[in-house]
Amino acid sequence: MYLIFDTETTGLPRNWKAPLTDSDNWPRCIQIAWQLHDSLGNVLEHQDYLVRPEGFNIPFDAEKIHGISTDLAEAEGIALCEMIEKFQEALSKTTFIVGQNVRFDLNIMGAEFLRLGLENPLPEMPLLDTCSETTAQMCQISGGRGGRFKLPTLTELHQFLFQQPFAEAHNATADVEATTRCFFELVRRQMFTVEELDCQPDYFEHFSKENPATIELIGLKHINLKKATEKIKKELEAATAPQEISSQEINENIAVLQQAPFAHLHNHSQYSILQSTSSTQDLVNAAVADNQPAVAITDTGNMMGAFHFTRSVNNHNRTLKADYQASLAAYEAIDDTATDFEGVVPDRPVAPKYLKAVVGCEFFVCANHTDKTQKDNGYQIILVAKNKKGYHNLAKMSSISYIKGFYYVPRIDREVILKYKEDIMVFSGSMYGEISSKVLNVGEKQAEDALLWWKEAFGADFYLEIMRHDQEDENRVNQTLISFSKKHNVPLIAANNTYYIDKESANAHDILLCVKDGEKQATPIGRGRGYRYGLPNQEYYFKSQVAMKSLFKDLPQAIANISEVIEKIEPFSLQRDVLLPKFDIPEEFKVDEDQNDGGKRGENKFLKHLTFLGAQKRYPALSGALEEEKQEAASIRERINFELDVIENTGYPGYFLITEDFIREARNMDVSVGPGRGSAAGSVVAYCLWITNIDPIKYNLLFERFLNPDRVSMPDIDIDFDDEGRSRVMDYVIQKYGSNQVAQIITYGTMAAKSAIRDTARVLDLPLSDADRIAKLIPNMTKLNKIFGMDEKALRGKFRSDELPKVQELISLGDGNDLTSQTISQAKILEGSIRNTGIHACGVIITPDDITNFVPVALAKDSDLYVTQFDNSVVESAGLLKMDFLGLKTLTLIKDTVKIVKHKHDVMLDPDNFPLDDVKTYELFQRGETVGIFQYESAGMQKYLKELKPTVFGDLIAMNALYRPGPLEYIPSFVRRKNGEEKIQYDLPAMEEYLEETYGITVYQEQVMLLSQKLANFSKGDADVLRKAMGKKQKSVLDKMKPRFIENAVANGHDAEKLEKIWKDWEAFASYAFNKSHSTCYAWIAYQTAYLKAHYPAEYMAAVLSNNMSDIKQITFFMEECKRMGLAILGPDVNESFYKFSVNDDGAVRFGMGAIKGVGANAVATIVAHRKDGKYKSIFDLAKRIDLRAANKKAFENLVLGGGFDSFGNHRAQYMHEDGDGITFYEKVLKYAARYQETENSSQVSLFGEASEVQIPEPEVPPCEDWGTMKKLNFEKEVVGVYISGHPLDDFKVEMDSFTNCRVADFYQLEKHIAKELTFGGVVTDVQHRETKAGKGWAIFTVADFGESFDFKIFNEDYLKLRHFLVPNTIIHGKIYIKEGWIQKDTGKRSDPRMQYNGMQLLHNVMDTQARKITIQLPIEALQDDTLLFLKEMVATHKGDKQLFFTIYEMEDKIKLNMPSRTHKVNICNEFLKGLQDRQLKYRLN
Repeated sequence: MYLIFDTETTGLPRNWKAPLTDSDNWPRCIQIAWQLHDSLGNVLEHQDYLVRPEGFNIPFDAEKIHGISTDLAEAEGIALCEMIEKFQEALSKTTFIVGQNVRFDLNIMGAEFLRLGLENPLPEMPLLDTCSETTAQMCQISGGRGGRFKLPTLTELHQFLFQQPFAEAHNATADVEATTRCFFELVRRQMFTVEELDCQPDYFEHFSKENPATIELIGLKHINLKKATEKIKKELEAATAPQEISSQEINENIAVLQQAPFAHLHNHSQYSILQSTSSTQDLVNAAVADNQPAVAITDTGNMMGAFHFTRSVNNHNRTLKADYQASLAAYEAIDDTATDFEGVVPDRPVAPKYLKAVVGCEFFVCANHTDKTQKDNGYQIILVAKNKKGYHNLAKMSSISYIKGFYYVPRIDREVILKYKEDIMVFSGSMYGEISSKVLNVGEKQAEDALLWWKEAFGADFYLEIMRHDQEDENRVNQTLISFSKKHNVPLIAANNTYYIDKESANAHDILLCVKDGEKQATPIGRGRGYRYGLPNQEYYFKSQVAMKSLFKDLPQAIANISEVIEKIEPFSLQRDVLLPKFDIPEEFKVDEDQNDGGKRGENKFLKHLTFLGAQKRYPALSGALEEEKQEAASIRERINFELDVIENTGYPGYFLITEDFIREARNMDVSVGPGRGSAAGSVVAYCLWITNIDPIKYNLLFERFLNPDRVSMPDIDIDFDDEGRSRVMDYVIQKYGSNQVAQIITYGTMAAKSAIRDTARVLDLPLSDADRIAKLIPNMTKLNKIFGMDEKALRGKFRSDELPKVQELISLGDGNDLTSQTISQAKILEGSIRNTGIHACGVIITPDDITNFVPVALAKDSDLYVTQFDNSVVESAGLLKMDFLGLKTLTLIKDTVKIVKHKHDVMLDPDNFPLDDVKTYELFQRGETVGIFQYESAGMQKYLKELKPTVFGDLIAMNALYRPGPLEYIPSFVRRKNGEEKIQYDLPAMEEYLEETYGITVYQEQVMLLSQKLANFSKGDADVLRKAMGKKQKSVLDKMKPRFIENAVANGHDAEKLEKIWKDWEAFASYAFNKSHSTCYAWIAYQTAYLKAHYPAEYMAAVLSNNMSDIKQITFFMEECKRMGLAILGPDVNESFYKFSVNDDGAVRFGMGAIKGVGANAVATIVAHRKDGKYKSIFDLAKRIDLRAANKKAFENLVLGGGFDSFGNHRAQYMHEDGDGITFYEKVLKYAARYQETENSSQVSLFGEASEVQIPEPEVPPCEDWGTMKKLNFEKEVVGVYISGHPLDDFKVEMDSFTNCRVADFYQLEKHIAKELTFGGVVTDVQHRETKAGKGWAIFTVADFGESFDFKIFNEDYLKLRHFLVPNTIIHGKIYIKEGWIQKDTGKRSDPRMQYNGMQLLHNVMDTQARKITIQLPIEALQDDTLLFLKEMVATHKGDKQLFFTIYEMEDKIKLNMPSRTHKVNICNEFLKGLQDRQLKYRLN
């Protein structure tokens, strides 16, 4: 007997794993239907009952699915006990329980049995489920977990079995009938086994005889439950007369609404990541524009926008106050009693109404925030801070939600809320709030229980939030909320749950939601497969007070209660002074008064002690006895004491002590520390503490550039560590101050213009090519809204000539009515939206106490390290100490070079003490050979260095400062003055003191500061204010300072006219003047790298290559530099290589084994470690000695392919050879070595005490042919990423230089080459032959040259004509003409440029076919007998039919003579050209 049954319920359980005794968790049964069939499928009985709800109601969401309302079930249902009795009777006749996903129904019925105090009989009964892995395999519907097929729904199973859909699901009777049909069809098809059905072997035969054809429905009539519910609803409405609102009540409501202001208390900003288009400033502006008394921020799950939001509100209020005070002062200044007063006295200014900032958070409140065994996102509840203390409690809860509660979303629970509930108000939230959600999904009783809990916990600070977006579910909930409000005396507040400011932005907001979920906007909104999330309508915008009052005119108390909420809010600011962590100082420096008044006397004392201790080492003059030394010492002491006084007055001794501490520890841990960066290098105190490593007195660097003595501002020391050691310093800081006091800083990735276009296009389904084309029209670092806000004149002034046509095309595209213009208009709204969060690359926060006492935090991804929820722009304003721990690859490079030099030459270099007058180093700069030299490696810098020919360190500092946009124009003059080609002039003789080092040109901000002090008696603080004002173009500040400067300088005897010129020059220059402190530090690092390259070229380049191992393009680039330097680059070798690149005994650079894919650090470590016992003699010797667990089969294979075993004398093909048994030779070696090691480990000592030797024969090395060059090189590129032992184009360098006019990389920018023929050469690395639908052939082929590769497409006649060249490893020479793109008929837009193939040939034939003549270029002094004799022999040896020309030139008088050879013609070939190159004779081919 088969009992097929199904239930309809009040919803789904919150916890699928909860026991059936958890009555609140398991939904109620409100309909049950079953059919009882015999073993051959004949129906014996069928029943269908609605169950009367007793003590619960049917939620709206459940009613929407199955159509059964509470009213219908109460009218037509039977009692639960009666239904259970009938069900038990059916069970007594049952052998098998059958159903679709039947375990859910068993749980529902099991819970009902237990509610009645009955024993649950269902677990004992055998089950047969039509929703199983068997039916999943049969239907094969993709989308299951773990890449499997998904379990079919009843509709999907019915469709598969009977090729017709099952129409009326979610009615238990209909579901049972369809399940019965599917079940017996599965039996008929023998999808169940004999064991599952517990039947005789011939059962299926009997069943098939009884049911020879496809199983049919038995034809029961089903009630349409939704229609039945609608009918009973109408009957009840007819029986209940509607209540009319009296005119008196309407008038009272209007009076209340006129008096009561409205403010939005439930708003999302862009910090609800990808859920809102409103910025915090937008919210403030919208509230101000509508004259609302307050505005709230209640972002989902975080408080990231709290600081920006409160600052915006406070700034607005500050402006209002300032304007009011100015108006009041003007009003009070009017003296209407004066005899000459003739005006009208204005009204006294009215005090402004300030805007209140309401800071809240929409928390995910779950059952247990620490339980991560199941997904529970909880309910979304709004918690709002009444004051600063409330804000800190919100920050605590937000931090806990990320640190302890994050599971899919950041979560807290009721326990956390009770702990931090002080000064907090609670709003019940939206449809996802606990009360509303329970009304919709669980039941009104449970919703009421939840309300009572919140009311008891928060009393008068708990409010029911009511919204009206014209939604059916909302309308149903609102009825219940209003009745709850009256019943329990809980005030209602009207809200709109805003996600965007204007209604017009609704579409852009919907696009944003699609971006978040990776959906297309065309996908319909809904739940489940094939649907996407979206708001149900366009009403979620920042509505005006009038609109909101109109919505709630029948419920005025919901508006009036908002004033009560606002009254409870005390305004606060999140801005505060920076709090430094307490630094432990030695006992002898502690001062008792500090304990009483929180002073820093002890810290200042200790800082002074450390500074002078360091000064004794830094400045030998301090302990000198000579008069000259004593004067210098007095000057040094004066500078140190000045700095210490400023540090004491500003209150930052702890900052220096903390920084000194971790930098000292970094050096102790052998972490390289940079010489300093930025203005901190101007501090002598920092220099004496070894925080920086550049002497500020020697280089005239200014402390006040770092810490202004007149204005207290936080010092900012950025520290460079080698990028490998940076994390160790971080670990030290965490260990010292505690992990709860150290955090990294969050960053917000915003949608830039191009990103907004591409994201919007993806959602709107605009073709990728169109999206790409629009994005390319936008100039870099430009905003869409700025472009569309400019007139034609402004556009011409803003954009370069090459950018303007693109911008104009963009504007014309945006003016259309098609999908392209829609994409642009929506992207303009989304531009600037926060798209994601990240972690600041170097910023670290250290706090005096638990960081969550100061700011909300989250957890870093894949780490236990805290991350502030406030970003870098505000952390300091929020009172947090920020340090920048920067990882500088160059420091690692220097460190690696020092190690290689020590290993190779046993010389321990000290980069900090390299002599600054090293001739070889300056010669390297003078030659411009600065590839790989920090900050000086660009082609432009190399050009200027060759011209400048630097001879002193100051030249390098100046070039570092000048080589940037703006000052670049000063470089030619700087070079001429340095080389004596231009006279050095000073506007005033007094300026020479500070401009002499830069040849009379103002290069540094420090020069402006020093000159303002010297010429116009500015104080150190004023000089720094002047620098900042010029740099930031603060016109109001400059206008105040200029008269003072002129006046004071004239009083000092300087010419006023010249002073005007100086001021004007400074204003123009200072906006891009550079910080000398920073320039000096980086010039010093550059000098160190250049010194190493000049003295230890191979070791330096090995370190450079090691530090770029993950970047194949850089590796290729630096390998070329090695070749230029004459350094041999050898492939990896197990007897010489380490993990990184190294230098061998012959001075050649050896590839690191770590550069080979699949050869990990462990494999390299074991090879290097066992090599100490002697070099490996063969692959057998190596395999026997190393740890085979660390070096696996893949490591061995890739070492073979990369050439790691070449030195053993066997070629690579032998190691990879298979002797017909499918096992390669290197695999046999591995098996042999494993057996050898196993036997050796287990061999016993013989009776006579001698160890028995392991005797296992070595496999024989198979004889076979070596691979060709191309095959070997291709394998090298496969495992290393570059060609090592050569390049396929090495033999064709002359052809590549002489007969090509581009590199393949140029094909990525075809717009630049329209109407040009591009000739290129390269290796065909990949070919894919394709066919069109019409059967015509075409191909995609990849061509690579020395630097890049490109995928070409070739069609039609070109394909047929040239396809014989499209063979992998063929080296080709091609000619392609670039044409403009077609104009598309439908849009009128031009497509991408087109390629026309003008020819293709093998590169080695190019010399013969295209070299028509050769011109040998000879300087007149080279016309010696031996040169002429050599040329005569070369021409005689290489007779041919190509023309020969000579160009004789003389450089000094610029004389050039062209001479054709009338009697000789030559054969232009590689041998001939190589002969010329060997003699260093220049030539040109035509």
